[in-house]
Amino acid sequence: MTQFPERLPGYAMFRRGTRRLLQWWKGQQEAAVERKARRTVPASTSEVELVRRRYHESEQRFRALLESLPRVAVQGYDRERRVIYWNEASVRLYGYSAEEAMGQLLEDLIIPEPMRQAVIDAHRAWVDEGQEIPAEELELRHRSGELVPVFSHHVMLGEHTDSPLMFCVDVDLSDQKRAHRDLAFATRFDRLTHLPNREAFETDLDELLDQCRRRGVGLVVLYLDIDHFVEINDALGYAQGDQLLIELTHRLRRQQRATDLMSRVSGDEFVMAFPGVAREQDVLRLVDKVRSAFRSPFALDGSERMVTASLGASVFPEHGMTARELIRNADVAKNRAKLDGRGSLQHFRQHFHDELVRQHRLVERLERAIVNRELHLHYQPQVSVVSGRIENLEALLRWTPLEGEPVSPAEFIPLAERSGLIHQLGDWVMEEACRQQAAWRAAGRVDSRVDINLSGRQVLAPDTLERLEACVARHGLRPQDIGIELTENVLIEADAGILERLRYLYHRGVRIAIDDFGTGYSSLSYLKHFPVTALKIDRAFVRDAPEQPEDRAIMEATIFIGHRLGLEVVAEGVETAEQLALLREMRCDLVQGYLFHPPMPAEDIDRLLVGPGVGHH
Repeated sequence: MTQFPERLPGYAMFRRGTRRLLQWWKGQQEAAVERKARRTVPASTSEVELVRRRYHESEQRFRALLESLPRVAVQGYDRERRVIYWNEASVRLYGYSAEEAMGQLLEDLIIPEPMRQAVIDAHRAWVDEGQEIPAEELELRHRSGELVPVFSHHVMLGEHTDSPLMFCVDVDLSDQKRAHRDLAFATRFDRLTHLPNREAFETDLDELLDQCRRRGVGLVVLYLDIDHFVEINDALGYAQGDQLLIELTHRLRRQQRATDLMSRVSGDEFVMAFPGVAREQDVLRLVDKVRSAFRSPFALDGSERMVTASLGASVFPEHGMTARELIRNADVAKNRAKLDGRGSLQHFRQHFHDELVRQHRLVERLERAIVNRELHLHYQPQVSVVSGRIENLEALLRWTPLEGEPVSPAEFIPLAERSGLIHQLGDWVMEEACRQQAAWRAAGRVDSRVDINLSGRQVLAPDTLERLEACVARHGLRPQDIGIELTENVLIEADAGILERLRYLYHRGVRIAIDDFGTGYSSLSYLKHFPVTALKIDRAFVRDAPEQPEDRAIMEATIFIGHRLGLEVVAEGVETAEQLALLREMRCDLVQGYLFHPPMPAEDIDRLLVGPGVGHH
């Protein structure tokens, strides 16, 4: 890259020095004229001494000036290009001491072989014909043989005389060149793996796609996302995570052909391009090659750990004509693969992208739902199997947009989890459930508890449980008036601080239920360690229990163990008399389902709570 000299460190000093050099030479020329004129008239001894002293003082000032430019290398050469001056900065820049340089030819000292004749010719043209050597950026030779980048300016003193002197004033560009190289690397390559970054990869892939068009061949883009990489960082530290990324890069590189491209596009994501591949069997073969990088364990923190990755594939030209389209579509396929579990592969399908766009728009609408008052709570009673009385109410979030059909919680709750909106929605549910419970208490309704669901992301946030407790207190409720339901996976992933907070709420009288029991880790041994008061049997077991002996056995064992541990057991999704009969036989405590009551608005619950008992619907 051409340097603008006025932007270089030391250039202003160099310009001032050059100007003073010219001023000095002008003085020397005037002194020479004066001496020539005086030769025609006999001079006294005192006059001769005066001229000599002035010349000597001028020369001293000149040398002092050159030595005062510590970052600017200055060399002086005679008519034959032999060194007559070599300042300290030249010693540092080119590696020769002044003693070593004196009397040596310019071209033998610092001029690289390919440039020598051109430098000699340029010097002669200046001396003989007055053609100045232009200032320019050069690479001159260090004593070690390495090339040194400089910006070189030349001054000829004594031009048109028998003893012309050329001074080269060189500004070292090494730091600037290094900075430009570092900047170029940083703008194109990933610092950790030294792979091209996303921008560089897109540029290279677009060029590769042009070649594929000319040759009439296909191309496959694979998007790779390491499964649960954040857990490795959290458990082992970022240094071990970085080591995994470096080792994986080495393994993937060993699978590459010379024409293939690869990039690290984000923390734990890589994207690769394979030209000349289009058939499905070829794609599967490539995927197998990539997966082979994960077949052996990675050495992390003194132990070996197996790692998997989810993959998404897109094909040129079917899934896109540009690098950006192909990368985006492979990313979409990868995201769908992650929903299928560790190590999965998905090929891009257009409906994946259409669904993604629809979900994105749905999230935008969900952000406005609270402001537009589109959210509300329904409450589903939990009924005593023995007495038929309503014991508790589960608060269930519902979304009815101002325009369009209601959106199922099974659709918008996962979207809220992924987008981070779950915290805002969760706060609204806490506030609304507490407000409604306080209203029922003030109206003297039956002493039923209201349970709210807390998602994994909510519970793992640092202050969710504190906000819940504050909300309960703000509405004048007792701890036992509001219960919480958690999935067993949330409890497994909770850290010591969250478990301690749950124990605190437990001892204050807050009811804590494990929701969808049997669908997560399903390890009964942890029940004695966690502060829970109830188990909720998942509806899948209840639904099939009358016909499936296995489901019936699981349900019966859950109720038995729950009771032995002093826990209340609730069966969800009770819809038939056969299911209810089984649960009565197994002595389940509470049931919840459409056989008794569907989820309903607070107004309907109002009428239900003041009515006589509970019957079937």
